[in-house]
Amino acid sequence: MPSNEKELNCYLFDQLTILEDVEEVAKRENAKETLNLIQKKRKQIERKLYQKPPLVNVNNN
Repeated sequence: MPSNEKELNCYLFDQLTILEDVEEVAKRENAKETLNLIQKKRKQIERKLYQKPPLVNVNNN
């Protein structure tokens, strides 16, 4: 499990990269159901990645 927000963000960006690669193949094969699932998963990942407030409170103390 990621120990900090930066590590978590890297993990989420890696997931987005995987989705982009799978999406490329799904488009070539015209796999509509797969493309729909990719869009759903992308929204779920982006919701975590760009959530407000962030997962970790940053204290400047």
